[in-house]
Amino acid sequence: MGIGLSAHGVNVNRLPGWDKNSYGYHGDDGHSFCSSGTGQPYGPTFTTGDVIGCGVNLVDNTAFYTKNGNHLGIAFTDLPPNLYPTVGLQTPGEVVDANFGQSPFVFDIADMISELRVRTRSQIIHFPLLDHGQGQWQNILHKMVSTYLVHHGYCATAEAFANSTNQIFEEDIESIKNRQKILKLILSGRMGEAINVTNNLYPGLLEKDTNLMFALKCRQFVEMVNGTDSEIRYHYNENQTSVIQSTKSLVKSSTTHCEEINHTSINGSNNQFLLNGQIEDIEMEVDTSLNNLSKTNKSLSCQKHILYSNGFKCLNGEDIKMDIDVTNQNNQNSLLTTTENYLNNNHKKQLCGGNKQAIEKMLDFGRQLYAQSIQLKQRSGKNEHNKKMLRDAFSLLAYSNPWVSPVGWQLDPQQRETVCSKLNSALLAEQLSYG
Repeated sequence: MGIGLSAHGVNVNRLPGWDKNSYGYHGDDGHSFCSSGTGQPYGPTFTTGDVIGCGVNLVDNTAFYTKNGNHLGIAFTDLPPNLYPTVGLQTPGEVVDANFGQSPFVFDIADMISELRVRTRSQIIHFPLLDHGQGQWQNILHKMVSTYLVHHGYCATAEAFANSTNQIFEEDIESIKNRQKILKLILSGRMGEAINVTNNLYPGLLEKDTNLMFALKCRQFVEMVNGTDSEIRYHYNENQTSVIQSTKSLVKSSTTHCEEINHTSINGSNNQFLLNGQIEDIEMEVDTSLNNLSKTNKSLSCQKHILYSNGFKCLNGEDIKMDIDVTNQNNQNSLLTTTENYLNNNHKKQLCGGNKQAIEKMLDFGRQLYAQSIQLKQRSGKNEHNKKMLRDAFSLLAYSNPWVSPVGWQLDPQQRETVCSKLNSALLAEQLSYG
């Protein structure tokens, strides 16, 4: 029996903790399982008659368990949002009672919450402060506000605030604007440009902080999948306006038979052409996964049945010319417009914007990123955080529609803020070291 938490879309036919974004505490061995089939020693075993509690601290994103009212300690950290309570039963005849607060808990959760509140209040009250005179506190508060504005790059507001409070504004406006420019690129998903600008304006920074560089590169891979990174956008021709135009180059370059893959008809009944399954061991399977996707990508031009006025579709990857009756030109234009509108409405999000060259660029970048992870491991040893970042990023390739997959949260623009904050702090530290 397993008790824990799972994200939306996790396989419910397996015990919680075994699959990605799934967490569980198992009764047979007392181990905790964090998105893996390999558990870690955690607590005692449990069986018939035991009361097991699972609690989530939404402040620090941790989870803990209790057994018969006794706190067993923190089991999981850095939990993602929007997890669901999950119980897995494996033996026929097993029965559980679930209590979500309709009855008093065996564990005194109210006392734990009260203790956390008292501890937090005590930390605030006893926080060490310099002994300033009464008149200086206003200046300190002004300095705090000014520092906040400078930290987040609000240069015009920071300068205006300093003038209105009679502070001396000694910050380098050009430096603030440089940071602001980099952060805007990240928040718009243009990671490649952000990295280049950082290297130009702050040479040597990312070379020294290899973990930060790796985090930026992992985010760049995600943005490539999203079709928003500059490396991908440059490969996408936004002037293409018809189905014929947008697929002609793909038809010419393909040498794979249509029969070798699952076709995608105009109604979108089968658009799964990426990898199936999940990447279990990144060190063993990531290269194979990228190669498989690359092979599948070569068949991209034959995946769609391009509907022309005479029902033409690609055959054996060859570009077949058509003679079009001038009298039917209006009907053809109407059909193309209807087809284009349908594709635009029903395929708003495609891997790398649906462009073959962009997909190949993304695959090549993925191989480089994997090689970089191996070098980092050899140089600095194992880093579980980096490994998880890379695993999560590459897991996007396992789904035909990664935006609605269990790992699709990475494609949310809000996820850019984490790496944006890390780089901003590094830039400020670099600036202070030079100052």
